[in-house]
Amino acid sequence: MSPHISRKARITGISLAAAGALIAGAVTAGTAGASPTGTDATTAKAAAASPIQLTASHRAELLRDAGATKARAAQELGLSTQEKLVVKDVVKDADGTTHTRYDRTFAGLPVLGGDLIVHRAKGGAVKSTTKANSAKIAVASTTPKIAPKAAAQAAQGTAKSFGAQQAAAVAPKKVVWAASGKPVLAYDTVVGGFQKDGTPNQLHVITDANTGKKIFQYQGIENGAGTSTYSGSVEIGTKKGADGYELTDDGRGGHSTFNLDGSESGDGKLFTNKDDKWGNGKADDPATAAVDAAYGAQLTWDYYKNVHGRAGIKGDGKGATSRVHYGQNYSNAFWDDSCFCMTYGDGEGNKKPLTSIDVAAHEMSHGVTSATANLTYSGESGGLNEATSDIFGTAVEFFAKNKEDAGDYLIGEKLDIAGDGKPLRYMDKPSKDGQSLDSWSPDAGNVDVHYSSGIANHFFYLLSEGSGAKEIGGVKYDSPTADGKQVEGIGRDKAEKIWFKALTTYMTSNTDYKGAREATVKAATDLYGADGAEVKGVEAAWNGVAVK
Repeated sequence: MSPHISRKARITGISLAAAGALIAGAVTAGTAGASPTGTDATTAKAAAASPIQLTASHRAELLRDAGATKARAAQELGLSTQEKLVVKDVVKDADGTTHTRYDRTFAGLPVLGGDLIVHRAKGGAVKSTTKANSAKIAVASTTPKIAPKAAAQAAQGTAKSFGAQQAAAVAPKKVVWAASGKPVLAYDTVVGGFQKDGTPNQLHVITDANTGKKIFQYQGIENGAGTSTYSGSVEIGTKKGADGYELTDDGRGGHSTFNLDGSESGDGKLFTNKDDKWGNGKADDPATAAVDAAYGAQLTWDYYKNVHGRAGIKGDGKGATSRVHYGQNYSNAFWDDSCFCMTYGDGEGNKKPLTSIDVAAHEMSHGVTSATANLTYSGESGGLNEATSDIFGTAVEFFAKNKEDAGDYLIGEKLDIAGDGKPLRYMDKPSKDGQSLDSWSPDAGNVDVHYSSGIANHFFYLLSEGSGAKEIGGVKYDSPTADGKQVEGIGRDKAEKIWFKALTTYMTSNTDYKGAREATVKAATDLYGADGAEVKGVEAAWNGVAVK
């Protein structure tokens, strides 16, 4: 083969890590809950409202068109002359409808929480607009009363109070904060260093630029924890290099896998091999974890492309990067937008790499969320962010159909982190882990995002499978509802499509649980019709987790 053609390599005995505290679980292999049989008209409607797969050139053309007409779009929306739109993404449905996602600036400053989506019919007419904040975006002055140095010092103090080490703050950036309440002039300060467990730190601290009061904070690094299982023999994409083979998959946007060899910084060294046989299924071969990472990446790529028509995490046909063997005894894995990369630790004793299908799909789905709705990683939007990764991690593992790791709704069931043989999370009844929420309450936004995610995870289970006791794929479940009413599942395939459409066309950076209900109802309506069983199923599943 030529040096630039992707190929398949046969791997034997690959070590795969199961998902951890931040990672998604699996889905049942085989038939999940019964899906109502749709009419031809319903099927046609779903096809028309589904996103089409865009080639890189077609997507670039849509983005150029949106960029050329953004000033007109701003006028159509009634924005002030100080407000400008910045094109972020475009999704096109089969019927010609486009959903153009914009960020916004005010007097040249980024507006955090000012993102919006314009939905246009095939002919160009505006059908509707979805805004993160419907308030008028304006501040009296863009001259701060608080010095940047004071904001940086306060941000460092916040980071250290959470146990961050080597917490150095970069120069604060002036922004308009519009994610909550009345828009105000603010500083966005990013504090670096490392979190308590060794994960890189990218804590964003938002400070009122006139009073110095902290308004908000969120973590820029989204991560997970776990240990390993085995997936058996798999195939991965490689290519012929100058001296053997390289672990680069040109068939999937050039995704490459690198060896950090214990380092906590840098890109690492690209994995190469003389004979295109990678790994031995054990941690003593560095290439084993690399195979797991590459395999998880290709499954995630294939899932989004084949199921949702999305070419790559950003939809631009470009592959991400995976880095394995991060640090020493690091029991975690994380996605980092700044390097567009997945990073995996080797676990306790450097013997259990966190490189499972679940980890890869969950973490890279954080990248998909960032490129679309960009759900803020805090409060209720943070819980939705985590749940989105759980949902698509589950979907990808089901899509993989790996015989060595049968799918289910028990998250991290192979980890045994507590040493009691129990799963880490339960999608049918999240509270069984002792911390996650089964249903919404007014305090949900104050709960850690990895536990408030239980609300949406439970919703997804109910929507897919329904409530009550049942056995799926040899696993017994018993899902309750907050209102005590029975929920009939519509099938996982439809539930996945509804969540994806809601995420990419109707959710914004500060969507909360009520907003997620509205977004999924709209998505189900677009796909299956307002009077269909699917919309009724979405409403019933949200009722089942007390989201009205």
